[in-house]
Amino acid sequence: MLPAVAVLSSLGVIGWLIYRAARGKPFKAHTIAYAVAIITGVFTAAYFLSMDIPQLIKILVSILLGMALIVLGAYLQRRYQQQQQNKS
Repeated sequence: MLPAVAVLSSLGVIGWLIYRAARGKPFKAHTIAYAVAIITGVFTAAYFLSMDIPQLIKILVSILLGMALIVLGAYLQRRYQQQQQNKS
């Protein structure tokens, strides 16, 4: 049942993009990124909900670790950019 919902949702998002193209609205980068995020989120939710619990815990821990690394990378990049601006 969940894969069917994921497929129908992704078809809906693709249909939404086609509808925007038919109306003549230009695609911007954030629109495409939003559509890709929706599709991957739906497929990820469908995949995670069909897992057994111990494997789900491993995946959840890896997601949280990935989020922490992304935040750390963004923090370090912002700090580096501020140091570069202070030098000039």
